[in-house]
Amino acid sequence: MRRKREAVLPFEWNNDHLPKVVREHREKYKRISRLLDENPGILDLVHEELKSLSQGGRGGRDADFTSETILRALVVHAIEGNSLRETVILIAGSDFLQDFLRTRKKAMMDYTFLDKCVLAIRPATWKRINDLLGQKAAAEGQIEPGTIRTDTTVVESNIHWPTDSSLLWDTWRVASRLLRRARATCPGSCPHRFHDQKVKGLHLFVTRYIKSTSKARRRAVQKTFRTLIERVEWIVGIVKEFCHWAGTSADVDLMALAAELKGLLPAMNGVVAQARRAQIEGEKVPAAERVFSIFEPHTELIKRGRREKPVEFGHVVLLCQSGEKFITDYEVLEHRIADCDLTETVIERHKALFGERPEVVAADKGFCPDAEKYAELEAQVGTLAIPRRMRDLADALMRTWQCFRAGIEGTISGLKRAFRLSRCFYRGFKGFGSSVGLGVFCHNLTVLAKQGGT
Repeated sequence: MRRKREAVLPFEWNNDHLPKVVREHREKYKRISRLLDENPGILDLVHEELKSLSQGGRGGRDADFTSETILRALVVHAIEGNSLRETVILIAGSDFLQDFLRTRKKAMMDYTFLDKCVLAIRPATWKRINDLLGQKAAAEGQIEPGTIRTDTTVVESNIHWPTDSSLLWDTWRVASRLLRRARATCPGSCPHRFHDQKVKGLHLFVTRYIKSTSKARRRAVQKTFRTLIERVEWIVGIVKEFCHWAGTSADVDLMALAAELKGLLPAMNGVVAQARRAQIEGEKVPAAERVFSIFEPHTELIKRGRREKPVEFGHVVLLCQSGEKFITDYEVLEHRIADCDLTETVIERHKALFGERPEVVAADKGFCPDAEKYAELEAQVGTLAIPRRMRDLADALMRTWQCFRAGIEGTISGLKRAFRLSRCFYRGFKGFGSSVGLGVFCHNLTVLAKQGGT
């Protein structure tokens, strides 16, 4: 059974002799601690999610760490921008942060356990936590949600650049590794030989010479590609047979390996199919039908017209922000939606969250819907500060609101640099959404903590 909180009185420190930067750092965490105490509903939501990690042993022993300690450890992890391993080391070496976690004179948790805690809290829960924080801040006058600015950005998945040959090699090496582990557990489960170096050589040959202009070399690349695809199709067929056979086995280890391979099998099939269509049949495979990683098959290819990065692999994140830099709403889009189709969604979600539509909505030209929808939305809000054409920027009021809109660009930069949202290092779309939710929540805590300082 996991307890909700620890009965500890924290922060009995004299900071007079410390440098200014250390005092400011500690004051920030004190204000964040106060914010968490003043919003008990946040801890209630996290506590319900973390119950699944500790059901109690036979003797009914309590869990080692309270839900409050885990939540505050995740806050430190996001604010400091460290990995989970570095976060654990940092907390273990700081009496002040141990006071913040309210776990003084106790052994520090392992980073692998902290990783399980991140994945245990669902994206919808982080969304609800941020909503509670925003509603409380609006009720107390800390933010003015009537004026908002909105924009989208891309958070990338943790994948390498996906070419057909590299994805085929990924499929081969993962399948052969897991099948070898199955053969070590039960020698009769996989009586095949896997020539990894030969397949890797095929992949490297294609990678090296695929851009060659020599006709002979291009014919050799085409022949090598065909051989590579056939080899990978062969091992994927073996994976299917093994999954079917191991599903009826009584061996727990074999069943676990079969479950892992079964989870990868749809992406493996997609990789082989798209490589055959593109490289042998000469078909142009649409991005919507492609698999960009067998480990992160949810990843989308996104083009936003950026000169320095024309193609990105990840998911679009919609952000809405008040003038105080508080992110009032966000959404991780599993499938991309055009910005112009999100404007009405932004307004309706704001009404559901705060009880009324915003008075001002500022966004860039990409959020401009068609003329009929624009007039309809403009009637619903006081000011729809979205330019429809370049000459709209000649209007002084529109220029003012566009200057206000530009403030969200700095927030996006801060989320990516300071809160590790340039790239998501968690597996699966659920982990992707949870990491974005944690980053947004901690950003908002920092914004409110700075207000408390002023």
